[in-house]
Amino acid sequence: MRSAVYYRPHDVRIDDVEVPEAGPGQVKVRVAHNGVCGSDLHEYFSSETFVPVQPHPQTGVQAPVALGHEFSGTVEAVGDGVTRVAVGDRVAARPTYTCGECPSCRAGAPNTCRVLAFHGLSGFGGGLSEYTVLPESMVFPLPENVSLELGALVEPMAVSYHAVKLSEIQPGQLAVIAGLGPIGVGLFFALRAHGVTNIIASDPSAERRAILTKLGAENVIDPTVTEVATAAAEVTDGLGAHVVFDAAGVGAAIITGIGALAPRGKIVVVGIHEQAMELNPTALLLGEAQIVASLVYTDDDYREVIASMSRGEITGEGWVDHAPLDDLLTVYDELRRGARMKVLIDL
Repeated sequence: MRSAVYYRPHDVRIDDVEVPEAGPGQVKVRVAHNGVCGSDLHEYFSSETFVPVQPHPQTGVQAPVALGHEFSGTVEAVGDGVTRVAVGDRVAARPTYTCGECPSCRAGAPNTCRVLAFHGLSGFGGGLSEYTVLPESMVFPLPENVSLELGALVEPMAVSYHAVKLSEIQPGQLAVIAGLGPIGVGLFFALRAHGVTNIIASDPSAERRAILTKLGAENVIDPTVTEVATAAAEVTDGLGAHVVFDAAGVGAAIITGIGALAPRGKIVVVGIHEQAMELNPTALLLGEAQIVASLVYTDDDYREVIASMSRGEITGEGWVDHAPLDDLLTVYDELRRGARMKVLIDL
């Protein structure tokens, strides 16, 4: 079968590899779609962060590794002992492997597992392949009214839903989304699903602002023209935002976001930062502000996203498009330039 295999930065190849088979407790999936993630771009253009160059302490996997961690497909075969899914079921994949033994896992926070691994980055196989095999616990059946296209969006949408839940924002409070890439879009969907409609969406890209406007966002700003703090003050009679979500992964989103916060407000960091930043904690101290980080998701987040999709609260229309596997590196370049929003590779 054909598979996108990562060797090192700037070296991803479409290779012919053996078709994997399901062992006990495992599920073999015929992949339909795999989303290209910002972390994939970071690994390709910058440096290995999630792809291990030495054997991973949990999985033993190291580069080269088959990529792809945002995917959906159809169950092709099941191993002995599998009871939650059957051949023919349509499923979304949760790509995280946790150890169950570290302090994070014992504390009930497996998403922060000290040796967290990802299928398609630091785990076995990957969704940028015609077939892949996962443990039964990592596949989630899709209802009839949730397409395989939406199924491939469950993973990034679960990132956003987890961040919104972690923020503890309430209906009637103001949320600011800084960065309107796929995670920013997911935050918009998640906020509305949680009853939060007072939202400022901020991005310097006119194309991304236009997409959010078409999705229903009413207060969309260009932060290079309108300061986030000014926009937040205007819609809250000077109070400010209760939560600012950093989905941009740049220091400026955090610094300007602090200035836009209401007293005791929160910055929730969702985006991956490629560059370090300087921060004077006094900026937080004066308003008793908090900076919290949100990492991936839980099984409950997955179930909540799939239910939200079934209720029609998440759509791919207007911001998701498709490409074949052979165009993967072209898609990387286009996404890096900001020429496209979200691309699903069709397997």
